[in-house]
Amino acid sequence: MPMISRYKTPAISAIKKKDLLAAAKRQISGAIQDIETEFCFYIDAIHPLDADESQLLTWLLSETFEPEKFSETSFLAAASGPRTVDYLIEVGPRMSFTTAWSTNAVSVCHSCGLAKIARIERSRRYRIRSSARLEAARLQDFSCGLYDRMTECVYPEQLTSFETGVVPEPVFSILLIEEGKTALEKINREMGLGLDDWDMDYYFNLFVGDIGRNPTNVECFDLSQSNSEHSRHWFFRGRLVIDGREMPGNLMQVIRQTLEAKPGNSVIAFKDNSSAIRGYEIETIVPVKPGHVSGFRRARLRYDVIFTAETHNFPSGVAPFPGAETGTGGRIRDVQATGRGSLVIAGTAAYCVGNLRIPGYELPWEDPSFAYPTKLASPLTIEIEAS
Repeated sequence: MPMISRYKTPAISAIKKKDLLAAAKRQISGAIQDIETEFCFYIDAIHPLDADESQLLTWLLSETFEPEKFSETSFLAAASGPRTVDYLIEVGPRMSFTTAWSTNAVSVCHSCGLAKIARIERSRRYRIRSSARLEAARLQDFSCGLYDRMTECVYPEQLTSFETGVVPEPVFSILLIEEGKTALEKINREMGLGLDDWDMDYYFNLFVGDIGRNPTNVECFDLSQSNSEHSRHWFFRGRLVIDGREMPGNLMQVIRQTLEAKPGNSVIAFKDNSSAIRGYEIETIVPVKPGHVSGFRRARLRYDVIFTAETHNFPSGVAPFPGAETGTGGRIRDVQATGRGSLVIAGTAAYCVGNLRIPGYELPWEDPSFAYPTKLASPLTIEIEAS
């Protein structure tokens, strides 16, 4: 059945709108007068909704006691004045995957009896109103700052379906048994798997010698991801061979040598997501019955100090705010997963970037001719949004 659309305004707070309008005037043109926003909910239902179901869906999506801010028609559809020019930008999640927001929204609908709802996605629509025509290139550059380029995209027109039109690549076998190791070397180059000579020898012997069959291209890609630097923790406990001679210890043993030689005040090291040093006995409050509703009591406990570090370079470079956000979540997770429960006290962040090029603040060591990759955010954007 046709896609159902619903609208809610505004999509951003008043203070964010003020900042966005100022940025638009600075980056695009001073002729910009206003920016209006709304959410657009795209609802995919397997069967038509009756009047009661439609009302229930409206109640769930509107979320507030302001019915005038929720509608079946767009709030941005009103015609502009004779002396103004409107530009509509719509950004939302990529259609290639279902978002976590959609999963939660559909789950809530099903719990409320709306079993006909199959998927709901939410986009953000911006109407830029200007007293003069705007440069398309500047408008496009500005729109790149409105969404997470890793998970979202600009919609050239309103959605009529969640279908992507993308045909999946075929699954085929890599003919290792028939063509030998050269077949694996070829697919390694073509797919950019990043397998080194040791990897290819190992996987060739694994499939041909041990398993006795050819791998598929999907399996090769999966093995490549499993071998990424982010997942290759087993590498630290492997045999270490330098110039053909095996070293007496692996990398993990080498790293641990300083701890074993002088453990000092280390309480936890190389055993969990974080390390801990010996702390002090302090007076604090703890629940009378942990895990239940109860009061608190005073207690003297020894609190040890935990340290952990998290790097999120590439995600923060592509989409600074979401990338740094998930990196912060990883650091909090590492702390809370240490010992018998931990408290997050403070966190610091450090950045190493290139030329900031702050407008109106030129610095002698910055190179104005240096071009940064277009797929990455600028150093100044990283500093501001990631912070």
